Amino acid sequence: CVQNPLRLLNLAGKSLLTNEALAISALEYLPIELFPQLFMEAFCGRHRKTLKALVQAWPFVRLPLGGLMQTPHLGILQAVLDGLDVLLAQKDQPKRCKLQALDLRNSGQDFWRMWSGSKIQVSSSSSMALGAVDSLREAEKPLAPFEVFIELHLKERSMDGFLAYLLKWVEERKASIHLCCKKLSILSFPMENIMKVLSMVQLDCIQEVHVNCTWYLPTLAMFAPLLGQINKVQRLFISHIHLPSPKEQVNQHVVKITSQFLRLHHLRDLHLESPFYLEGCLDQMLRCLMTPLDTLTITRCLLTDSDLTHLSQSPKVSQLKGLNLSGVTMTYSSPELLPALLEKVSATLQELYLEQCGIRDFHLEFLLPALSLCIQLTSFSLCGNFLSMATMEKMLQHTSGLPSLSGELYTVLQESFSSQGIIQTSRLAQCRTELLEILKDLGRPRTIWICFTPCPHCGDNTFCHPEPIIYSNNTLA
Repeated sequence: CVQNPLRLLNLAGKSLLTNEALAISALEYLPIELFPQLFMEAFCGRHRKTLKALVQAWPFVRLPLGGLMQTPHLGILQAVLDGLDVLLAQKDQPKRCKLQALDLRNSGQDFWRMWSGSKIQVSSSSSMALGAVDSLREAEKPLAPFEVFIELHLKERSMDGFLAYLLKWVEERKASIHLCCKKLSILSFPMENIMKVLSMVQLDCIQEVHVNCTWYLPTLAMFAPLLGQINKVQRLFISHIHLPSPKEQVNQHVVKITSQFLRLHHLRDLHLESPFYLEGCLDQMLRCLMTPLDTLTITRCLLTDSDLTHLSQSPKVSQLKGLNLSGVTMTYSSPELLPALLEKVSATLQELYLEQCGIRDFHLEFLLPALSLCIQLTSFSLCGNFLSMATMEKMLQHTSGLPSLSGELYTVLQESFSSQGIIQTSRLAQCRTELLEILKDLGRPRTIWICFTPCPHCGDNTFCHPEPIIYSNNTLA
């Protein structure tokens, strides 16, 4: 009976660990193919001495430790860092060791699957898998300083033991260690601790920043200079920022914040939830954008006619692929302003979300010609607005020529409600039948979704139970 070679590797790894001292002494002669399997066995069995020794002889460029840890484990981290300490203290890197980076992010699973013989397919584009193979061929080329990759989620009042230990270790070896973070999330963390943590991070490594705190505007202004130092950021999310009470010096704080955008030369996606501080001064932010955006999200706030005018005229939004203005009330805005913005981005726009904007029939009448120009549009949502069947029919006609449009979400039509604003099941069914007839007359296979907001069952102000209306050639549903 011929044994599967990978199964034999598994057995060899288990066998070695029955004698930990023997396993450590054998590392010098161990085939490279056995290292990942032995590391996994040592990891599962918490063999800290073996883990420490494996790090010192690791024959791959990167050690994706985070891919093995569903939850951070301090003991494992200590063993690995102890191994790194020995490695970093050596004047010349051991001949077999190729290790240049420790990856603590929740990634790299493909690397371990490939070497463990899992039947799960390994992506050919996986950087971890390719890195493993490439490292077998690479000439010895030590990288100084050593890189440690981590995702930072600052969400507690104080740091957990894992993060605190890692940061203390990095701080004591700052000259020889680069702590790299691609994604930074700040949920609830004292500003003093944020400053301390980020003082140990290579800020130009950060590509994505989420600020989801219940901060007041002055606190965001205090954080802004640090944001300006994260000058390679590509995606920026800021939400839940409150206006100070009384509303003093709002404009000064806005200037402090938006002026830092002048340093963000790689910013492509900007997401601002509830930015009430931008009402009447959106132009200040737009002037500070250094590159054309791919995605712009401004939701749940008020914008003046002046703001919308500046938005439609800004060259930094002329190449948008995604635009989300959900929750920005358009009820009292000049109806020609939103169409002007759509015309500006019509050549590139792929996703458009105008949910709960207070849009009524007369707004949509102005919007339809510009909407029909968005030939690359794939997703479009008008949930939570106030439309009639007649206007809905016009909209379906105007959008029927958009070749890529496949995701369409619309609100329950006015005709579905009683005079008291209650959804009537029979009226809703009639509206659905009429909409299906419209799709049939237009002759193009198409699926649209009708969303309830607020929910007719619990009153929750979210989009509940979207139901499809499908026309597919001669098949009706």
